[in-house]
Amino acid sequence: MSNQDKAIATTYFSIIGNTVLAVVKGLAGVFGNSYALIADAIESTADIFASLLVWFGIKYSSRPADENHPYGHGRAEPLITFLVVVFLITSATIIAYKSILNIGTPHDLPAPWTLIVLGVIISWKEYSYRLVLQKSVEANSTSLKADAWHHRADAITSVAAFIGVSVALFLGKGYEAADDWAALFAAGFIIYNSYLIFRPALGEIMDEHLYDDVIENIRLEAAKVEGIMGTEKCFIRKSGMKFHVDLHAIVDADISVKKGHQLAHILKDTLRKEIPQLGHVLIHIEPDDE
Repeated sequence: MSNQDKAIATTYFSIIGNTVLAVVKGLAGVFGNSYALIADAIESTADIFASLLVWFGIKYSSRPADENHPYGHGRAEPLITFLVVVFLITSATIIAYKSILNIGTPHDLPAPWTLIVLGVIISWKEYSYRLVLQKSVEANSTSLKADAWHHRADAITSVAAFIGVSVALFLGKGYEAADDWAALFAAGFIIYNSYLIFRPALGEIMDEHLYDDVIENIRLEAAKVEGIMGTEKCFIRKSGMKFHVDLHAIVDADISVKKGHQLAHILKDTLRKEIPQLGHVLIHIEPDDE
């Protein structure tokens, strides 16, 4: 299965999971008198649309290069990540606003059975986070990583809701608002988490140097090619799930231009075969000064 297929299959998992959880949380929040659960349902609803955006971004960014996009469409992926962050911040703002209103409004205690619902949700969302994060690493996908952090944020908001409902239930009258304070805390955490998602995507758009491990792998594979005496400059920029490479390779200064050209092609083909994550590879031949 290709990286694209893995990523798309994972987004289906997120979309279905978030849809089911949004319904469960919403019903439990309304009938269990828990605004923290309702806040959780709002976030899960936003997560559905965010996962749909991730699905679209992965599909679009995987389109092949064309005349107008010689490096492919990979940069669509971090742009989609920015939109996912907007969804996160919007849902956090709605949750915070509603929480503040509810804190000052008298209401009944949450139902005890809501703790069971929250316990199941926390376990499922933490499992979802770990699964999607693993797939994001395998597929080398920035937007899929953002989707994984959606699951982690959801797990944290559910933990906050669990604590808030527990405080309200065990301390009783006068502590009804603990549930709402938990939702407010969760909103703050979601905003902080949004920055953690936004920062790597911004680095990708700005061609920030973040890929020392990939460069080391490229140098190791280049050293195995007969006729390549070493490597100098190596620049990498990430676009979607691929790395585009500019590499300076050192060869014997006395060989012909034709031989140097052949070595460049052999090196390029070898790198793309041994490191499947590579996209465009541009080889610049340098003569051995010695």
